Amino acid sequence: MRVIATAGHVDHGKSTLITALTGTNPDRWAEEQARGLTIDLGFAHMVTPGGEAISFIDVPGHVRFLGNMLAGVGGIDGCLFVVDAREGWMPQTEEHLRILQLTATPRGVIALTKSDLCDADDLELATLDIADRVRGTFLEGADVVPVSATTSVGMPTLVDALERLARTTSAAPDRDRPRLFIDRVFAAKGSGTVVTGTLRDGTFAVGDQVEVGPERVPCRIRGMQTLGRAVERIGPGNRVALNLSGVEHHALTRGFCVVTPGGWFHTARVDARLKVLSSLEHKVSRRGAYTVHIGSDEIPARLRVIGPESLDPGATANVRLHLDRQVPLLPGDHLILRESGRSETIGGGEILDVDPVLPASRANPDGDWRRVVSERGIITVDELFLLTGHREAATVGRWVIDERRLDARRSAIGEMLDRHGADGVDASTFDEIDRAIIDDDSSIVVHDGRARRPGVVDPLFEHPVIATLRDAGCAPPTPTNIDNASLRRLAKAGVLFERDGEWFHVDAIETARNVARTLLSANERGFTLSQFRDTLGITRKHAVPLATELDARGITRRRDDVRIAGPRL
Repeated sequence: MRVIATAGHVDHGKSTLITALTGTNPDRWAEEQARGLTIDLGFAHMVTPGGEAISFIDVPGHVRFLGNMLAGVGGIDGCLFVVDAREGWMPQTEEHLRILQLTATPRGVIALTKSDLCDADDLELATLDIADRVRGTFLEGADVVPVSATTSVGMPTLVDALERLARTTSAAPDRDRPRLFIDRVFAAKGSGTVVTGTLRDGTFAVGDQVEVGPERVPCRIRGMQTLGRAVERIGPGNRVALNLSGVEHHALTRGFCVVTPGGWFHTARVDARLKVLSSLEHKVSRRGAYTVHIGSDEIPARLRVIGPESLDPGATANVRLHLDRQVPLLPGDHLILRESGRSETIGGGEILDVDPVLPASRANPDGDWRRVVSERGIITVDELFLLTGHREAATVGRWVIDERRLDARRSAIGEMLDRHGADGVDASTFDEIDRAIIDDDSSIVVHDGRARRPGVVDPLFEHPVIATLRDAGCAPPTPTNIDNASLRRLAKAGVLFERDGEWFHVDAIETARNVARTLLSANERGFTLSQFRDTLGITRKHAVPLATELDARGITRRRDDVRIAGPRL
C-alpha cells in the first residue's frame, strides 16, 4: 500500500476528486459536506487496474485548518497536488508545497482540476505556470494531468499516473519498531475504542500488547482493519485501524502514538537541523511561541538556536527544542516548525539527537550513532539502539565503549594490578563494566577471586591448604603446614576468612548464603541455628562461626533465637 495525501488551496476540488477516484466521500462531517469545505482529515482508498493499493488522506486547504493539514502529511509516500485550472496558483497552494517540501515528501502527481471549464489556451497557460512554480522542488518534472471530476475527462490518465507513482515509490523500511501516530479516534459500536493512522515502522498483530500516549497507557490490539478488511497482521507503510482494549476513546487524541512497550525512547528534548523558509520576513530566535508538528502530533515547544542568537530567512542551522510533552522519536524523523503568535510556518527539518547530553552551547549534533557513543563514553547496546536505531556489536559485555574511554579504563585497571603485584586485586571490587573489560583482556587472569597479571602469582596462592579448605566446604579441618602470617595474607587477599578461630575458604560463604536463602523462603520469619546446622550437615563447631559470619556480612540478622534476612541476602 502507498499512502498519498492531497494538497492544495481551499475549494480547488480535492475532495470531489477523491470521491471520483474512490467512490468514497472523504468529508466525514455534516458541517464539511454542508459548507463544501474540508475541516478535518478525510480518508479513502482505491486499487488501481494494475493492482496497486492506494490510501488517500484528504487534508484541509483552508488556512484556518492548517494544523489538520500538517497532521495529514506526516508519514506519507507521495502527494496528489491539486490546482484549480481557472484560479491557478493561490497562497495556500504555495504554503502546502512548502510544507510538503519540508517534510521530504518524495514524489507527487499534479491534478489540474475543473479543466472542463477552461479552453485549451487557458489549460496550456496554467500548465506552464505550474511548471514554473514547482521548479527546484520535489514536484519538478511531475505529471500534470488536466481532469474534470464531474465529466471524468482525464480521470483514466490520472489513475495511470497515480499507479506509476505507487509502483515506483520505495516501500517504507521495516525497522522492526512499530509506531503509529494517531490521526483519528472514535468509539465503534460493539467494538469500543478505535484509532487510525499510518504504520511507518515495524509490524502490529492482533493480540499484541501496546502502550499509547504520553502516559504510556497499556492496552491490547483486539482487532485490525486495512482497506475495509480485517487482518491479523500488518507491516509498515499501511493505513490501519486498531481496535484497542484497556483504554477509553475519550482518553486518547490525535497525535498520540501507539508503540510496543520498551521499543521507543520517549523524549521532550531534541536537537534538530532546521531549514528556515526563505520567504519568511523576520529572523527566528528563542523569543517566540512555537509549535512542532511531528507525524500527526502538534506540540508547543521552546526553541534555542545552537550557535548564533538568531537565524535569517533561508538559513539552515542546528536548534534545540524543548517539547511540552514526551514523544517517541528517533533521529531522521521530520518535523515542521510553526510560530503560534504569527500563525505562520517557520521551516522544517530533521531530528538529529533525541537525548542530547551536552549543553546547547557545546552541542554539535548530527545523526551519527558514533557521536552518541563518543559523548557518553559508555552506553549499552540496547540504549544505543533506542537512541539511534543502530544496532552495534558490544565492545565488551553489553556495552559499546568509546575507544578513548576504553583505553583510560584499561590503563587504570592495569595500574591497579601492577601496584598490587602478586597479591592481585579482589575482583568483586570492580564494577560490572570493569569486570567485563577484565574478562575480555588476555593480559589479566582471575584466580580464586583475585585479578592479577599472568605469571606474577605468589607461590603462597598455590598453597595446598587453599584446595583443602575449599574442598572441605563448610566443615574444614584446622589448617596445617602453614604459619599464621601466611593465613592472614590469604585472608587479606579474600581467599580465606577466619571466624571464632575456625578457618574457611571464601566459597563457604556462598554455600551458607544459599542455605539461608532456602530456609527463609520456606519460613520468612526466620530459621534457628539447629536448622542451619542440619541443612548444611555440619556440627555446631562450624555452624556457629558460619552463622556469625553471615551476620557480620549483612546476609542475615539475628533476632532472638532465629536469623532473618539481611540487606545483602
